[in-house]
Amino acid sequence: MASNNERDVGVDVETGQQGGVQSVDRALTVLEILARDGHAGVSDIAEEMGIHKSTVSRLLGSLVSREMVHQNSERGKYQLGFGILRLASSIPGRLGLVREARPVLESLAEEFKETVNLAVLRSGYAVNLDQAMGPSTLATFDWVGSLTPLHATSSGKVLLAALSAEERDRVLGGIGMPARTPRTITDRNALEAELLEVARSGYGIVREEFEIGLNAAAVPIFNHLGTVIGAVSISGPAFRFDPEEASVLLEGLKQAGLRISAKMGYAGPERMAGG
Repeated sequence: MASNNERDVGVDVETGQQGGVQSVDRALTVLEILARDGHAGVSDIAEEMGIHKSTVSRLLGSLVSREMVHQNSERGKYQLGFGILRLASSIPGRLGLVREARPVLESLAEEFKETVNLAVLRSGYAVNLDQAMGPSTLATFDWVGSLTPLHATSSGKVLLAALSAEERDRVLGGIGMPARTPRTITDRNALEAELLEVARSGYGIVREEFEIGLNAAAVPIFNHLGTVIGAVSISGPAFRFDPEEASVLLEGLKQAGLRISAKMGYAGPERMAGG
């Protein structure tokens, strides 16, 4: 085992190399601290690990570049990033929602020939866990692991509508409502009015609010307690895709959400939870 002095200078006594194994060990320790505490600053991490702040900054910089860690721009704190999901999703059976939803996503994409995504709420964002593309879709971007704004996406609106007013205050107060396009809703009262409609209708819609030329619709996914645990969305080019003009599509999307919910143990009425 390496002595404390050897660990301080970054020597791997088995290989004689500087950095190497020690850097990996320290990076994993940073991830463990963030997993335990939710978020932490450079000084907090440096103090706990007993190393210099510049070393912690370099470790965090490397982890951020790999999307393993994300920095909260408001507070300067660091938290786990969703690049970790790309690793976790490769472990069979670890992400039950992804596993159960996958065939439903593929079926929906095949039927309506558009891009389908599965998203959950994490740290004030809608993060995409899985994606299926229709055979003739124009989309090529891989959204898996991407953090998307709640107020500007269909999945985000569904997830927000399922929260209590107090929870929405906390989430939106922390990240704000920045404009992604000229059509993004940035007024809180206007958003609240739309979320009431999302809760009533059971689906959320965006028309070029997240990206010009892109429309989308989403519905909730419930667990065995009737709590919203995710959202399934379908998106396509604005020139040909308007979900509310295609009742068959919306009904198919709602049924897909209920099928995934049933796989997660949901047996209750079709309704949004929370308010």
